[in-house]
Amino acid sequence: MRALAAACLALGCALVAPAGASARQADRLWATVNVCDTAKHPNEVGIRASMPGTPRGAGRRMRFRVQWRDGDDWRYVTGADSGWRKLKRAGGRAIESGWSFEFEPPSKAITFRGVVRFRWLREGRVVGRAVEITEPGHRSTTGADPGGYSAASCSIA
Repeated sequence: MRALAAACLALGCALVAPAGASARQADRLWATVNVCDTAKHPNEVGIRASMPGTPRGAGRRMRFRVQWRDGDDWRYVTGADSGWRKLKRAGGRAIESGWSFEFEPPSKAITFRGVVRFRWLREGRVVGRAVEITEPGHRSTTGADPGGYSAASCSIA
């Protein structure tokens, strides 16, 4: 009887896990570089991010910043800061936003990445915080150039 119960429990978990995993994937935090020095956007780095709609009813904010690679270290680019961006209400759904930064043409190649900070607020008080570094693999980002572009970093030469 225990073996049958264990088998039923395992089967039930197997049926529920994919839906739960899929929901978590769609509702997780992420950030990506979706524009990197293209003909339409020369010397520009675009960063796109998504944050879940939970807790429902909380105000949401994103702040986009850029870092440049200095040997093995990453350093913030002075002035490459969007400030805190207030996001519209999304009825509990995940919401995306983005920000682009234009740079002077460098004398040598420089590699950049994005850092996105997230805040959830209730009645003006911060109730949650998170940080994400840009990563590849988010093919449906709005405003990507070229369409579908998603990367962890961007080199401008």
